[in-house]
Amino acid sequence: MLPGCGSRVLLNLLVPSKTPNVRALRLSSRLLGTMAYQTIERGAPNTLDYRIFFKGPEGPVSPFHDIPLFSNSENKTFNMVVEVPRWTNAKMEIATKEKLNPIKQDVKKGKLRYVANCFPHKGYIWNYGALPQTWEDPNCKDESTQCMGDNDPIDVCEIGHRVKRRGEIVQVKVLGTLALIDEGETDWKLIAVDVEDPMAKEMDDIQDVEKKFPGLLTATVEWFKIYKMPDGKPPNTFAFNDEAKNRDFAHKIIEETHQHWKALINKTVKDTKGLAIANVSVKDSAEMISAADAQATVDASPELQPAEETDSAAIDKWYFIDLKNKSVL
Repeated sequence: MLPGCGSRVLLNLLVPSKTPNVRALRLSSRLLGTMAYQTIERGAPNTLDYRIFFKGPEGPVSPFHDIPLFSNSENKTFNMVVEVPRWTNAKMEIATKEKLNPIKQDVKKGKLRYVANCFPHKGYIWNYGALPQTWEDPNCKDESTQCMGDNDPIDVCEIGHRVKRRGEIVQVKVLGTLALIDEGETDWKLIAVDVEDPMAKEMDDIQDVEKKFPGLLTATVEWFKIYKMPDGKPPNTFAFNDEAKNRDFAHKIIEETHQHWKALINKTVKDTKGLAIANVSVKDSAEMISAADAQATVDASPELQPAEETDSAAIDKWYFIDLKNKSVL
């Protein structure tokens, strides 16, 4: 069934090679196990009310809680929710405090946030997103970093060749992780690759990234250190002397954050920190809702409108960073 007026649906479905020319729908060859997901756009892009909701076969779902962590638990491959396609600047993220957790653009002082272009980096330098059913618990001090969690799902930098779409669900294998310390909080950055990427079979651990994509890890560390400096903030730091930890360490961190999420969804955690935990599929969870309730949440949001114009001159501006002297030129 086609969506009603005021919604745009982007399908993540396995489709036949000869697909009817339906301009209203954008199709891709993605199948998440036996469950296909769609994304539904609401509101006007480039405005405060723009949202991307997710929909499964039974109706709307939460990308934070209802999409499973594993795409294949035996092979240890994971489902990544793409929030920001590579080379783009809009700081999109799963709205952890909104019911059903749609993707929205982050806001600071009432204005939409865009990451600065810090030479030579244009926007985000990988496809950026998160693993569902994970949570970096701000109630807990991470043993390896001695810092509290940042209250978000664990972040993923997908380094494959193809630029993904916002809201796409991608199956990835995790190669390692960096431990960003962002304003005193632990903010793990997983390094992962799409399992369908041409280079995926040649990369199994973090040392393979430098072999196949030389310079990317160095650029990643630099990007996270400097990306907030144009906003007047000091450079970020990393634990472990800026070094990335290997795959097994990353898998351990994923499992820890998955257990934290279980405590969150069941409300057995000390403090849920205001996060919205409504879901339609997690049995025995504290706030499981009906499909009708989930649909009503989507229906209550503003209908899809044409995108607003953006200040392209401001978004495209280049910043030159002197990291040694901690200054922006």
